[in-house]
Amino acid sequence: MLLSKIIEELMWGMCTSIEIFLLTLLFSIPLGLLVAAGRISSFKPLRWLMKAYISIMRGTPLMLQLIVVFFSPYYIFGISLSSEFRMIAVIIAFTINYAAYFAEIFRGGIESIPKGQYEAAQVLGYSRLETFFIVILPQVVKIVLPSITNEVITLVKDTSLSFVLAIPEMFTVAKQIAAAEASISALLIAGVFYYVFNGIVAFIMEHFEARLDYYDT
Repeated sequence: MLLSKIIEELMWGMCTSIEIFLLTLLFSIPLGLLVAAGRISSFKPLRWLMKAYISIMRGTPLMLQLIVVFFSPYYIFGISLSSEFRMIAVIIAFTINYAAYFAEIFRGGIESIPKGQYEAAQVLGYSRLETFFIVILPQVVKIVLPSITNEVITLVKDTSLSFVLAIPEMFTVAKQIAAAEASISALLIAGVFYYVFNGIVAFIMEHFEARLDYYDT
C-alpha cells in the first residue's frame, strides 16, 4: 500500500480518536468536579458513595469497564443494542473512568486552599456558591492544571483501548493495515501521529498554565 494511502486511512482513524478524546474531556471534567464536591461533602452517605465510585473506577481496568458498559444493557435488562451503541458505550466508559481521576485531582486542589479564604469571602458578603466559583475555583484550576495535563496526555493514548469494542480509531486502523501488509510501517506512522497529537495537547496546556501565572504575583 502506498504511503499516502496509509496516511489517509490513519487520518480517518485519527478523527475517531480525536472525537473520543474531546467528548471524554467535555463530560468527564464537569462530572469529576461534581464527584469531588460529593467526595468532600459533609453528608457521609454521599461522601462514602463517591469514595466507593472512585475506588472502583481507579481499581479496575478501563478495558473491563468498556466491556461492562457495552454488554450490561443486554445481560441485565435483555436489551439488544445496535452497533451504533458501541461509540456511546466508549464515551460513557471513558467519561466515568476519567471523572474518577479528575475528581481526586480536584479534591486535592480544593482541600489545599486555606480556610481563611472562605472566611474572607464570607465577610465580603459572598454566598457559598459565589465563593466557590469566584474565589476558590480559579485558584484550584491553577493548582491542579499540571496534574490535569498528565491525565489529558494519558487520555490521548488510552483512546486506543476502544479497539475492544471494535471502534475504528487510529491504532485499530494501523493494526489492520499492518496485518494486511505484513509490515509495521502503519504502526510506526500511528506512533508519530500520537506523538504529534500529544505535543499539541501539551503545548495548549502549557499555554493555559502561562495564562494563569498572574496568581503567582
